Amino acid sequence: MLEGYIKLSGQRLPRTLLGTSPFIGAAQFGHRARLYILDLYRKPEVMARIMVKSYQLGVRGIQLLPYPPVVEALEMARDEGCPLDIIGTARPDEEDMELFSNLGAKAIILHAGITDKTDWENIGSKLNDITDSGAIAGLATHLPFKTTEKLLKSPILDDFQLYMVPVNRLGYLMDCDTHGPDEREHFKKMILKLDKTVIAKKVLAAGIMTPDDAFDYLKKLDYVNMVALGIASEEEAEETFHKLSQR
Repeated sequence: MLEGYIKLSGQRLPRTLLGTSPFIGAAQFGHRARLYILDLYRKPEVMARIMVKSYQLGVRGIQLLPYPPVVEALEMARDEGCPLDIIGTARPDEEDMELFSNLGAKAIILHAGITDKTDWENIGSKLNDITDSGAIAGLATHLPFKTTEKLLKSPILDDFQLYMVPVNRLGYLMDCDTHGPDEREHFKKMILKLDKTVIAKKVLAAGIMTPDDAFDYLKKLDYVNMVALGIASEEEAEETFHKLSQR
């Protein structure tokens, strides 16, 4: 499941990406976020070992949140012979384009903090900048129901190719009440109508779900083309990517 590459605009993008949210101690991890800051973010060498282990397990891409220690870790991993392809996430209020260009990012996705404001003029301008740089342009969202519905009616519909959305069986970190059958079908119809290459994120529901449970659900989602999986240790990488390869 989700092995190999997809072809998009003349580029080969890995279907499985190492996510980096644990590396920055993202808020969705609750009480673990502080531990991740101490054990990962402040220790680039530890993050680099996770990247190297993931590469050894067959992962060929990284969804890069370009915080300095994470970039340092990536450069360390590259020095160890792990040339992970970069799908970069451009942050609000940061000038990340030049950095991604220097790193050779194949694609750049606008952070959900930009997308979910639905300021189409600003978003369209940033997407054009990405395309002009030679990278594939994309959007991420924290509000997959609300934002997808608005995107379908937006003037930027033809300006991006990748769409990163949170999706998991629990509906955790998604803007829905129950994630029941009707909601799932409605979401699927919107995504198919949007007609973009979809990257699933938060499939493990920030660690609430086991890999087995998460991947069994993921197999049912025929609209998912790629997946980004946040990993917090070498052991977690071994378990997660091994189970994914078995699906």
